[in-house]
Amino acid sequence: MLAQTGRGAAYSAAVRRYADPLTELDVYLLTDPAHTCLLPAHYNRAIARNNASMLFSSDRPGTMQVFRMDLKTAQERQLTEAEELDPASVTLTPDNRSFCYFAGRSLWMVSAATLRGRKLYDVPEGWERCDGMSVGPDGTHATFAERKGETSRLRMVPLALGSVKTVVEAPFVMSDPIHRPMRAQILYRRGEEGLWLVNSDGAQNRQLKTAAGKTGPANWANDGKTLLYLNFPEDPKELNTIREQVPDTNTDKVVAKTSQFAHFGFNRDSSVFVGASRNVSSPALLLLLRVTKRELTLCEHKASNPLLVAPRFSPDSQRVYFQTDRHGKPAIYDMHVEKLVEKTDTEQ
Repeated sequence: MLAQTGRGAAYSAAVRRYADPLTELDVYLLTDPAHTCLLPAHYNRAIARNNASMLFSSDRPGTMQVFRMDLKTAQERQLTEAEELDPASVTLTPDNRSFCYFAGRSLWMVSAATLRGRKLYDVPEGWERCDGMSVGPDGTHATFAERKGETSRLRMVPLALGSVKTVVEAPFVMSDPIHRPMRAQILYRRGEEGLWLVNSDGAQNRQLKTAAGKTGPANWANDGKTLLYLNFPEDPKELNTIREQVPDTNTDKVVAKTSQFAHFGFNRDSSVFVGASRNVSSPALLLLLRVTKRELTLCEHKASNPLLVAPRFSPDSQRVYFQTDRHGKPAIYDMHVEKLVEKTDTEQ
């Protein structure tokens, strides 16, 4: 580490390359597994649009803080000195000029250039924040849910000017709100029981039609037309499936069966999926082609909990990032997949 400590401190690269024992493909261990390092929630922006840097959280300074990694040199820089940081809430704004996060009961926005922070919101007394927070595609609002007992409310906080508003209230605990691209709508969850969609003005609040069983990780396709999610059937002997929900027609269909994906991600045009298998005998990270429905094993993940893996593509679809604690504490890994997946346009 360089002499400086605290916010702005630079740390030397900890990257290590190794050949995966299962496939012999190169895997890059980007962070030191002696420290806990975590990517943001799978639906939040961790990687800059130009693929040059990545946001993550690390307890390397002694407490969990936001870091930025230069993806060319792997050098790390500490960006915050926060108390009670929620690593899942960290997200770049769409213009890549700032990032937001929750620390304790407070929502913050920080300039990526100057590292100056501004508090946007405090959760009121008597309320507790629910899991999840995201910033919409237009970069105007942060959205999250608050609970009081078994009831909750969906809140929108402006990143610039404007007043905080309650979008909708529900007699259950909401979580993981995600703005719908190209539409003024917000997706939110009721645990594993279902997905709900509401207009930003609170109108047309409704549960989406999803398959029987438990609903796993979900995210919008880049164009906002469809919602992709994992379905865990009631019968554990049946295969977990990637499914596609079309809110405008409230229709739902199978995209592909999987080798028991517990978590997944997809590239910018939703043509290729990457999944973390929960199969105990083969805890692998796999690519799945939408057209052929065929899987290709990339490497072992061997995470103690496959949900931790939370794989995702870089904006240009040329790299896959994931997490595992196979070498110690949770660390961030990277695989180059340019020979397997076509490059996508990051500006679309």
